[in-house]
Amino acid sequence: MASFNKSAIFILFLTISLLQLSSARKLTESDQQLKFQYHKGPLLTGKISVNLIWYGKFKPSQRAIITDFITSLSSPIKPTTASQPSVATWWKSTEKYYQLTNNKKSVNLALSLGSQILDEKYSLGKSLTTNQILNLASKGQQQNAINVVLTAADVLVDGFCSSRCGTHGSSYGARVNGKRNKFAYIWVGNSETQCAGQCAWPFHQPIYGPQSAPLVAPNNDVGLDGMVINVASLLAGTVTNPFGNGYFQGPKEAPLEAASACTGVYAKGAYPGYAGDLLLDKTSGASYNANGDNGRKYLLPAIVDPKTSACSTLV
Repeated sequence: MASFNKSAIFILFLTISLLQLSSARKLTESDQQLKFQYHKGPLLTGKISVNLIWYGKFKPSQRAIITDFITSLSSPIKPTTASQPSVATWWKSTEKYYQLTNNKKSVNLALSLGSQILDEKYSLGKSLTTNQILNLASKGQQQNAINVVLTAADVLVDGFCSSRCGTHGSSYGARVNGKRNKFAYIWVGNSETQCAGQCAWPFHQPIYGPQSAPLVAPNNDVGLDGMVINVASLLAGTVTNPFGNGYFQGPKEAPLEAASACTGVYAKGAYPGYAGDLLLDKTSGASYNANGDNGRKYLLPAIVDPKTSACSTLV
């Protein structure tokens, strides 16, 4: 199981920053050369449904932020200036992993928004274990699926804030015709009231590392805009390392994956405490780097380019 650990990354960024103060050198995304490896395992392929399990209370407007992001992943890429850079363009960068693996130009992966399950009555309580997260994920489709568990701001989860903002993994589903299929799952929590400085940066003052003023969230919801960042990072990790033997750097038990290896980098010029030279919405003052469906704007993490082992950004 892979976790998205922001506190450790912030501590690392702070250490690097202090070491480099004497030379006033800025760590940019181009400096982050990563020894990224392919471990010969399968990547997710085919038509994959992204099913959402909402645990706890979410407003319809909050759910729409996530669903619009999921549908934006597969939207047709339009060359017009107004629609670029786009969520779909960001997602297309994952194709390089498939091309290196298969030595093919075509990529047989198509994500679509699947079913949604609402558990607004907290059926398992407001303090969840990792096994209970898996139980919730198992409620979704168990074949050709990524089941995403999203927990509300008042739900505690083992390891949340102390060591992770979300996680992804895989499990075997129920036996069908004598066969059990593996399905992938993701969990992400709403950190707004628990640890927004860890899991919703740069929309909140950071807990660790260099301090800077928080940016305005593009959907005017610090918790949900932070969840989008983490869902995006974990989706990229899920499709390129679904079963723990795909693409990653470091130990299998705590891997750095396609996007988590670039934590804190959102645009060119990024360095510790600074997300990069982002786009600015002139009306709302919000910072973003990707356009989505229904006029949405999002902030999405950089993704490691497997050909160069460097963090690649949209802007």
